[in-house]
Amino acid sequence: MAKLVSKVYGDALFEAAEEKGQTDEVYEEAQALSGILSENGELIRLLDHPQIAGEEKLRIVENVFSGRVSDIMLGFLAAAVEKGRQNDIPAVFAYFSARVKEQKGIGTAQVTTAVALSDDQKAQVEKRLLDTTPYVKFEMQYCVDPSLIGGMVIRIGDRVVDSSIKSRLKDLKKQLLDVQLA
Repeated sequence: MAKLVSKVYGDALFEAAEEKGQTDEVYEEAQALSGILSENGELIRLLDHPQIAGEEKLRIVENVFSGRVSDIMLGFLAAAVEKGRQNDIPAVFAYFSARVKEQKGIGTAQVTTAVALSDDQKAQVEKRLLDTTPYVKFEMQYCVDPSLIGGMVIRIGDRVVDSSIKSRLKDLKKQLLDVQLA
């Protein structure tokens, strides 16, 4: 259900920003507000409090954000609070941000290796990904997992390329167990 809410509200926010030609501005605001809300959960808890009337919640949103964010963002925040969806705001921002990145051709890649990569190796991995995908830019995230033994695992969205020794050994073990002796 939360995924549906984030999609509906995220699409509406995206379309409103695009219609006004303010996609970049609203994207920056969504990023900033995501950080603020994750660091200060009190605001969401306040807006979610059952004993505070809806009109008072809207006044709080107006007082806190008016003049600090665009009219599009203020309208979105007011609509979310008015409909009781304040808990979904972080998920909406995440969906909206992903949609903006998709439109701009920016991919997010998570690269996991057994040992830390050098800057040159990181540049080579990013160049290879740019050459083999439709993206024009990547936000790269690097992790180290010694249990991989060697090789790497690359995740881009829901796609995974696993060339780790750990997975190859696992596949080999499975093949060996499937062998039937006569």
